[in-house]
Amino acid sequence: MPAFIGSLIFSKPTAYLLAALVAIAALWGVYVYVDHQGYQRAAVEYQIKYDKLVSDYNDARAKEIMRQVMANNAAKALEAARIAELQAANSELETRIKELADEADKDPDAGRAALGASSVQRINKVR
Repeated sequence: MPAFIGSLIFSKPTAYLLAALVAIAALWGVYVYVDHQGYQRAAVEYQIKYDKLVSDYNDARAKEIMRQVMANNAAKALEAARIAELQAANSELETRIKELADEADKDPDAGRAALGASSVQRINKVR
């Protein structure tokens, strides 16, 4: 190795330059480590927030599904009650029509060209 290169490598400015490079590398390492730690804290913080949002969403979804099930069951019960009422009214009407038809068959004035008083009363009962 030539003397010039040997004296350049082992000189004070080179030693200062190497010390400065080592210090810069150390500072860079500390910065990267601290930055990584900050990133990890932020990642954990936002993961907790995200998990809470997902949990809140799932709770709201479950409550909405339960509300819809309850509303549908209430509507079905109301529908069943209304159908039962309509069937009872229909049955009553059919029974009444049969009774009136039987009365009409027994009416002595059934063959007349005009309506008798009992025929008019039967018609008015159907209205």
